[in-house]
Amino acid sequence: MRTEPSHMAALLGALVTLTLAFQVNTALSLQLHFYSNSCPQAELVVKRIVQQHFSNDPSLPAGLLRLHFHDCFIRGCDASVLVDSTGENVAEKEAPPNLTLRGFEVIDEIKTELENQCKGVVSCADILALATRDGVALAGGSAYALPTGRRDGTISNISDVHIPGPSFSVDDALKAFQSINLDLEDLTTLLGAHAIGFCHCGFFVDRLYNFKGSGQPDPSMDSDLLDSLMKSCPKTIEQNFNISTDPKIFMTETTNTPFKLDTSFYQGVLNEKAVLQLDQELAFTDLTRKISSDYVSRPKVFRRKFAKAMIKLGNVGVFTGEEGEIRLNCRRVN
Repeated sequence: MRTEPSHMAALLGALVTLTLAFQVNTALSLQLHFYSNSCPQAELVVKRIVQQHFSNDPSLPAGLLRLHFHDCFIRGCDASVLVDSTGENVAEKEAPPNLTLRGFEVIDEIKTELENQCKGVVSCADILALATRDGVALAGGSAYALPTGRRDGTISNISDVHIPGPSFSVDDALKAFQSINLDLEDLTTLLGAHAIGFCHCGFFVDRLYNFKGSGQPDPSMDSDLLDSLMKSCPKTIEQNFNISTDPKIFMTETTNTPFKLDTSFYQGVLNEKAVLQLDQELAFTDLTRKISSDYVSRPKVFRRKFAKAMIKLGNVGVFTGEEGEIRLNCRRVN
């Protein structure tokens, strides 16, 4: 039987509505202080251990932010990115975009202590979300109230990993964000995390020497920034990329506060001094440029919007109730 276009549109509309309703209901099933009775010290343990590691490594918040983002973007915030490969399964963390992820040992330490206090109660997905929240606060962001109650996924497969790359256009990145119910403001705001931490040269070396296969640098790149990056990232990296020896630079080269989550990233974007192609493209579309300008002039707005976007990210595709499991070891499904 042939379906009329109007009927097809109605069916698609109903499907989208049901999907969004499911996502909203799932997010609403999370709650503040979920572990207040079952493991009262849970959030304090997470905060203490993150603080200890931050004291020795101020770049830790950047690592946790990236780890959390890569987890939530694939199969939702279910801690699948933490799972190790086994003989019969190659896990998400082995995918090329995930090879530079870090912070796993911090999550392991938190999980070990919580298992000693409250065995089988606190999920790895919540530990990662809470540790990221505490890292954001230590880096100068807001200590936002984070709903918990996530459960851990039981699937982690390299073939599922599709992360927006540093060479994506804003339009392509937006399509990827929309697939997990995030919008253009979320995209622009979450990219503000690039104010802190390091970046491997391999993620942008094409901009320096062979932009879009031209054999030339990206013409939109600031000449002083180009000269500086060429000194740190020689052309040989493009030809012989090795993640273990690849040099690193600060994500926001022009900042004096490389470990502070402030609006320096957006100032760099507006000055056309962003390191990554996707980041720089924020200056070239009207709405993202407006948002960037607003954040530079009103830093408190950025902090508030960043917290809001992080909570929204942390709600993506979560397991709750009887779904999934509570892993006893974050690196292995039970």
